[in-house]
Amino acid sequence: HVQLVESGGGSVQTGGSLGLSCAFSGYTYSNYCMGWFRQAPGKQREGVAGVYTGGGITYYADAVKGRFTVSRDNANNTVNLMMNSLKPEDTALYYCAATYASCWPLRVSGVDYWGQGTQVTVGQ
Repeated sequence: HVQLVESGGGSVQTGGSLGLSCAFSGYTYSNYCMGWFRQAPGKQREGVAGVYTGGGITYYADAVKGRFTVSRDNANNTVNLMMNSLKPEDTALYYCAATYASCWPLRVSGVDYWGQGTQVTVGQ
């Protein structure tokens, strides 16, 4: 039984930092993609960052490159997203996802499992 449980998120002012963590269990494949999506009100869910659990190769959406860092900790079965220099447009519900499909571009249709989502709000 695969489970993805997110933690972190919250509210921060523009320019601040937040960290998200996703604890996953029950995934038996040795190399797969763990990704982060986000969905702002009235917008489609979009891929933000992805990382292969096997080799650690990372991918980022252009909007977050240089500001967000995705990493995996295979010993603890977690994937993390560190978000720096946050902007109001980063405000969204952030979802952790696991997929056997290609890590980039991340596609909603390719996701096998989703976390429950965690809110990130960036004030002016």
